[in-house]
Parts: sequence; C-alpha cells; structure tokens
Amino acid sequence: MLSRRNIRVKVMQVLYALNRDSNLTLKDAVSRYNQSVQKSYEIYLFNILQLYKIAAQALKELEKRQSKLLPSDEDKNFTPKLWTNPVVQSLQKNMELEKVWKQRGLTGRIDADSTRLFYNEFSKSDEYLAYIKKADSNEQDDRDVLLDLFKVCMKNEAYNDFMESIFPSWYDDESLLIGAVKKTIKALPSDGKFFEEYLPEEEATKEFGEELLKITFMKDAELLALIEPTLQNWDVERVAILDMIMLKMAVCELVYFPTIPTKVTLNEFVEIAKLYSTDKSKDFINGILDRLMKQLDKDGKIKKEGRGLLE
Repeated sequence: MLSRRNIRVKVMQVLYALNRDSNLTLKDAVSRYNQSVQKSYEIYLFNILQLYKIAAQALKELEKRQSKLLPSDEDKNFTPKLWTNPVVQSLQKNMELEKVWKQRGLTGRIDADSTRLFYNEFSKSDEYLAYIKKADSNEQDDRDVLLDLFKVCMKNEAYNDFMESIFPSWYDDESLLIGAVKKTIKALPSDGKFFEEYLPEEEATKEFGEELLKITFMKDAELLALIEPTLQNWDVERVAILDMIMLKMAVCELVYFPTIPTKVTLNEFVEIAKLYSTDKSKDFINGILDRLMKQLDKDGKIKKEGRGLLE
C-alpha cells in the first residue's frame, strides 16, 4: 500500500527525530521507522473496521424505531440492510479479519459515541435514504452505499480528527488509504485474508526505506561534505534542518541506490519539500540538487544500473 514517497517521508521524519533527540540511537530510529510502517497498514485495517461498526448502527436504529409507541410508516418500513446486506456480512463472517483486528488492538480503539455520530450524519444523506427505500437492492448497490459512507466519513471533520488522534500519520497516508479502502469495498463480498494484499512490501520498506535511513544516518558527515560545496553563498548553519535532511537523503539515493533514476530522486524531494518544508524550500532543494547531480556525475560518483537511469 505504501508508495516510495510515503516511505521517504517516514524516513525523513525519523531522521528529524534523531536530529532533535541526541539520546536516540540508530537502533531506536529503525524501530521507530518500522513501527510507522506498520501503523500505516493499521490505518487501513482500522478504517475497514470503522465502516463495519458504523454499518452495525443500523440495527440500533431499527431497535429505536421499533420501540416507539406510535411508529410512523417510515419507522415501520425501515430496514437495517446497511448491516444485513451480503457485502457487510462478508466482513462480519470473516474470522481471519476479526483475528487481525484483535491482534493489533484495533477493536478497543472504536469509540461508540463517535461511531454513532458518523452513522447519524450518513443516515441523513440522500444516498442512504434512497438505498434503504430500494426494495430490490443488489450487491452493486450494497457496495455503492458503503463507498458513499466512506466518502461522507472522509469529508467529515470529526472523522478526520478522530483518525488523527489515533494515527499521527493519518494525513501523510490519507491518499493511499483512500485508494486501498475503495479497492477493498469494490471487491466485496470476500473471504479469507484479502486484507494481506495491503501489507507493507519488504522490497520497498526494508530494502529501500530501512537502508535509506541507515545509510543516511551512518554517512552523515560524508553526505554533508558532498553537499557543502554546492551551497555557494549559503552557510550550512542557515539551511533549515528539514531541508538539510532532505538533501542528505537525496544525495544518499543518488550515490548509493543505483536502480533509482536521478530524475525520480530530484522530483520526489522537490515534491516532499512542497508539502513539509517552507515556501522557499521547493526552489532551494531543486536548485541545490540540480547542481549536486551535475557535480556528482562529473566526479563519477553517480553510477546507475540500466538504460535511462541517469538522465
């Protein structure tokens, strides 16, 4: 599920933590990075769980409507099919998924009041009202209403605040999470370990991310020595900490990761600078890396494998 950009961001954040806390060791940093990677997967699992729990609120609404002394026609005709449909029921019957939710401590993080609030908001939507009134719903209708529920949640400020309170990387991983959850819903009903499709890939998280973290940390002085001559009128001490970390990571990729194209490295760190650093950082990072690439290439320090990787 994680893209290499997400991984670069996680490495950058851990390197920043190392810079600010002298008591942190490389071992601590690697552990923190791996925990961050696992948390991203748990965000995916938790959102599936949260949608499942919101759907279950339809049963609560049915009980409430049936307990009225003078139920209206609308009350009498209400159906809890948001919960009873085969798409949601495939989640309810999936023992493997239930086991993973419990193993990762996710079921205990569901907040009943928040879940009820999310359901109440969705229950007022035109999409939900049309769905419960439709007598001949099919599985595509069931999938569509679950997608509508997810869309409403993602637009809900309270939902986003709740997710961020549990997962600090919520906004970092949000775009990837949206794609993964939508893909999952569109494939329901499903059984077995379908969720394992979104487990972090070792090639990306270990062979790339963890190595990028280790090498950038261990080669810190060497990377700084390569960067410093290209700063021209800039004093090293004046460069923002985050910008310097990004420059070191980028140089690390250029020199120590032969299969990553130079243009990819340049473009990725310019984009990350846009999102995480100052307004001027994008142009600063772009200019310095452009000069660095030319100088490192001239000095024979960039050795890429495969055609077209240097351009």
